[in-house]
Amino acid sequence: MFQDILAAIPLGIFLAFLLGPVFFVLLETAAIKGFRAAVFFDIGVIVADIFFLSVSYLGTSKLLNSIKDDPALFIFGGCIMATYGVITFVKEKKAIPHPDGEDGIRKLKKSALFQLAVKGFLLNFVNIGVLGFWLGLIIVFGPQLEMNPNRLLVFFATVIITYFVIDLAKILLAKKLNHKLTPTRIYKLKKGISILIIIFGVVLISRGIFPSEMEQIENQVENIIPEKDTIN
Repeated sequence: MFQDILAAIPLGIFLAFLLGPVFFVLLETAAIKGFRAAVFFDIGVIVADIFFLSVSYLGTSKLLNSIKDDPALFIFGGCIMATYGVITFVKEKKAIPHPDGEDGIRKLKKSALFQLAVKGFLLNFVNIGVLGFWLGLIIVFGPQLEMNPNRLLVFFATVIITYFVIDLAKILLAKKLNHKLTPTRIYKLKKGISILIIIFGVVLISRGIFPSEMEQIENQVENIIPEKDTIN
């Protein structure tokens, strides 16, 4: 069991630094709305991860492989993500500082914290690539763990806990930036996050419409990286 924990920690660290839409929105939430808000957002993200992980474990590999490669699901998830990015980009207004909270951050009501958790869940849930990620981990590490339910539970629980702990560190770091965030910078930051979400959505849509072309591009990128490492 201890070896399974040691093997899972690096994977959790890697997962925490994956550059997806959740990564950027988490940092934005921490910097603008504070520690508690970012933690609730992150909890929603993790609940979505646990859901996908459970589906990957309980479902059959054949069924899940057909689901994760279904172009319609990539297009659907990409459209939702891109639409969300467009709406937030258009509706975003100049930020107004709130001096009534700790460190200049307005205290949020419980309902607002719950909404942030739902936002984190949905933002992670619509990215069908997350399902493929957890499915891939089950396929790769499952046989190494002998598909033993107890070992799988310890391994993936360690991955998620490590991921969450690293996220807490990122949240604390991002929160310190609050003092340097003027209304204009907050406005530009939110606009930038919206654009990134739109880009991720377009990438998902492209994977659904042009699956073979996108796969070739990904393979070319993977081939270029080792060549650079060899040169260095």
